[in-house]
Amino acid sequence: MDPTLAARTLTASTEIATAALAGDDPAAVLDLVVRSAAALAEADLGLVMAQADDGSVTIEAAHGGTVLGTSPLGLVLSSRSSAARVARSGVPIVVDDVTTDPRTAPFVPKELRQYGAFAAAPFGTRERSLGVLTVYRRRGRASFEPVTVDVLTAFAAQAGLVTVLSEGSAARQRVDLYEERERIARDLHDVIVQRLYGAGMQLDLLARKPTRKLARRDATRLADAVDQLDAAIADVRAVVRTLRDPNPGENHTDLAASVRAEVDIARELLGFDPILQLHGDLSAVSVSVADDARAALREALSNVVRHAGAGWLSVQVDITGGKLRLLVADDGSGIPDGVTKRGLRNLAERAERAGGTFELRSSPRGTTVVWQVPV
Repeated sequence: MDPTLAARTLTASTEIATAALAGDDPAAVLDLVVRSAAALAEADLGLVMAQADDGSVTIEAAHGGTVLGTSPLGLVLSSRSSAARVARSGVPIVVDDVTTDPRTAPFVPKELRQYGAFAAAPFGTRERSLGVLTVYRRRGRASFEPVTVDVLTAFAAQAGLVTVLSEGSAARQRVDLYEERERIARDLHDVIVQRLYGAGMQLDLLARKPTRKLARRDATRLADAVDQLDAAIADVRAVVRTLRDPNPGENHTDLAASVRAEVDIARELLGFDPILQLHGDLSAVSVSVADDARAALREALSNVVRHAGAGWLSVQVDITGGKLRLLVADDGSGIPDGVTKRGLRNLAERAERAGGTFELRSSPRGTTVVWQVPV
């Protein structure tokens, strides 16, 4: 291998490992992966595609070009496409022309037919496939050399391993955080609250002791001190409940209150009052379903705030026919092509996991999200 290419590969892998293990935003890490891959392969377009349960792959990150003048982010390739086959099999593929080679041509989407030379390498580890890393060159340029494909394959494996490790590291950090919060909560409850309670009881007994008559002013001060201790105990217990709640400040048993809180946040960010409609007994919703519904609402409202440019927003949450339905509609510009769909796919997966459905309708005249699960 060319020593210069080897050095560039090592530098790129180190940069990605540093960013991923430092806890950088996953989307930013994927952008770094695909940008490095395109540079190492001297490609005109590089793509990272995530593998779905149905075998299809979706473009999560892109660098170096556009497809038909638009960003390729969010484009879904068939489970029979060469990229999807590489993600499943773990075997890289390289062809001189992606549109004419019989292994690739039948399933190349029209958005990618402007490219010729093509190479794809599995992205992830043997135990856990994340998807596929692909590179393209425009028609008329030379094919990818074997050494380039070897470098791409090794780089994709290293970057995939780092990505998997970073996910595990993030999970461990979350566990450590929850354990630390639980330790602090336990100390506050078992030590601080008990001491405050004991001090309050002693002061109260002192004030009630018949053998000692206190001056009116001293009795008032003593009563105020007891009241302040009671208030302090209530405050500490509130802190304990917050620490033991993975989403501080939210009441997991009151979905209606959570919905109102999320809409209030959106109101402050949007600068106008959304329309909110609640129907049915939302208090009957289980904790797990309420958590999923809260996450769905938060993601939908986040998209409106960040991308829609809306002047009108409606949020409806109701229970009818044994189902919890969340509907979020706006009159904004729709979801831009360059916006990753990872968050929306998470909502679809949450709905499917609970036996429900997820529907997204987006156009330049607005977006409607319908999330529905049985209760």
